[in-house]
Amino acid sequence: MKKIFCLLSLLFWSINVDAQSVDTAGIGLKTRHFIAPVSLGAAGLITQGRMSRHFQQEVRAHYPDFSSKADEFLIYAPGVFSLGLGAAGVKGKNKFKDQIILAILSSVISQGVTQGLKKIIGYPRPDGSGFDAFPSGHTTMAFTSATLLHEEYGHRSVWYSVGGYSVASASGALRVLNNKHWLSDVLMGAGVGIGATKGTYLIYPWAKNKLKGTH
Repeated sequence: MKKIFCLLSLLFWSINVDAQSVDTAGIGLKTRHFIAPVSLGAAGLITQGRMSRHFQQEVRAHYPDFSSKADEFLIYAPGVFSLGLGAAGVKGKNKFKDQIILAILSSVISQGVTQGLKKIIGYPRPDGSGFDAFPSGHTTMAFTSATLLHEEYGHRSVWYSVGGYSVASASGALRVLNNKHWLSDVLMGAGVGIGATKGTYLIYPWAKNKLKGTH
C-alpha cells in the first residue's frame, strides 16, 4: 500500500500549485501552466525501465490477485460531472456550448498524442498483453477529464479540482494494480492529459477570436 500512496502523492504534488491558483481573470500563458505536465512527463521518462519494473514487482508481490474494472469508467467521471454542471446551468469559465467543444478538442488532442507515442515507442505491457504500454491511454483520459473540471469550476471551489484529480489519480493507480501499465506509463499519461487540456484552454479563446475576426 505504501507504493500506491507514493504514486498518488507524486501525482498530487505535481498538480498542487496549479490546483490552488486558478487564473480567473482570463487565460494567458504563464510559467505555472507548464509545472504539472512537464513534471509528470519528466517523471515518466526518469522512471521508465528499471525503476518502473522494480515498482511493479513490489506491487504484484503485495497484490498478486488484484483485479478491478473501476478504471474503465472512473476515467470519464470528472469530465462527465463537469459537463453535467454546465448542463444544469452552473456557471463555469466558459459557456456550455464552448465547454462541449473544449472537452472534445482536449480529448482528441490528448489521445492523439498518446496513441501516436504508443505506436512510435511500442513498449511492452507488464502483463505481456501488447506493446502499447507507454503512455497510458486510460490515465491520459482520466487527467484530461479532471483538468476539464479544474479549468471550468476550480475557481468556484478548490474541491472541484481536488475531487477531479483524486479520481484521476485513483484511475492511474488502478492501471498499475491491474498490471496493465508501468508507473512510467501512468506518469506520462497524466502529463499528456493535463498538458493537452491546458494547451487547448490557452489556445481556444485566441482561435475563437481569430475566427470571429474573419467574418
